[in-house]
Amino acid sequence: MNVETTKSDNITIVTPVVRRLDASVSQKFKESVQEIIRGGETDLLIDFSRVDFIDSSSLGALVSLLKMLNGKGTLALSGMNANLQNLFKLTRMDRIFMTFPTQDEALTKLHNR
Repeated sequence: MNVETTKSDNITIVTPVVRRLDASVSQKFKESVQEIIRGGETDLLIDFSRVDFIDSSSLGALVSLLKMLNGKGTLALSGMNANLQNLFKLTRMDRIFMTFPTQDEALTKLHNR
């Protein structure tokens, strides 16, 4: 799966380049981010501004990535549309992940922690 990565100081920004993050791409998404973590990046911001839909397999992938960091880094999320925000509230994933309305807000908060 194609993801774009950029850096902002010590934070790696990962942007999935798909509209639907579903079972057909969730494994490849997870593997792409795992490769970034194995490369030594531990502070990640996943920007969902291009994503319209996430299914349960992708939620599972996010939880797996958080476990992979094992408390030794940050996995924050930004740019979620109203449907994604509702999904995270309904599944209570908003209690597990730091979420931010925009990438800029996320970076400001993460840089100042």
